[in-house]
Amino acid sequence: MADIALIHGAWVTAASWDAFRRPFEEAGHVVHLPTWPGLAGRSAAEINAAPPPGFGSLTVGRIADHLQQQIPPGAILLGHSFGGLLTQMLLDRGVGRAGLAINPVPIGGILPGPVPIGAILPIVLRPGGWSRPYAFTRDRWFRRFANGAPRAQSDAAWDSFVIPAPGRIFYQAATGIGTRIDPRGRTRPLLITGSSLDRLVTPHLSRAAFRIQRRSAADTDYLDLGARSHFLLNEPGWEDVAKACLDWIAALR
Repeated sequence: MADIALIHGAWVTAASWDAFRRPFEEAGHVVHLPTWPGLAGRSAAEINAAPPPGFGSLTVGRIADHLQQQIPPGAILLGHSFGGLLTQMLLDRGVGRAGLAINPVPIGGILPGPVPIGAILPIVLRPGGWSRPYAFTRDRWFRRFANGAPRAQSDAAWDSFVIPAPGRIFYQAATGIGTRIDPRGRTRPLLITGSSLDRLVTPHLSRAAFRIQRRSAADTDYLDLGARSHFLLNEPGWEDVAKACLDWIAALR
């Protein structure tokens, strides 16, 4: 059995893993929940009421540094969205035994495309957006992130673990600044996934990451998770996503 670090993405707290972590623990794995700077020990309600000082100007590099300190040696990294980007950055640093990047935000060198750009524009076009947190409205969360879930489930998630995101990381995602990796140096296995209903990270972006990452001599796999949204780790059918991840981990050499 293995240590598994579940790395959350933007707009959510580590509580977003509450259901998804259970099959991994039932399989005997030890699950770790590293989180972003300023979020540990705080509820979504507390963070929404008062985001941590400087939260809006956090960079992906600073977040990766913070996560690296929380991950035990030899852990398997499983990250979603920005967590999938961070997983690839950490593997690039030699952190982790293997990585699973679930519908990952693009690494540097990938053009976002019209659908993701449409999601990013309201963030980056705000006055001072470079250093301000960005919060979803309840409706925008449902339309962009949780469009594969019933509205009641989307609203329940928004109430329980949805928080603002650092504005600066979206500039980085759009430009590739600070998000480049060197696949030729990666020696750990990597799985990248995509799903067709995702309105933030389209399958085109996931496949583009796979094409870059398969330049590595290490095993690199792609998995199409079908008609699922960006909320695929919580929406109906999430158990099948967890099983697919567990099956990939079980097959690691």
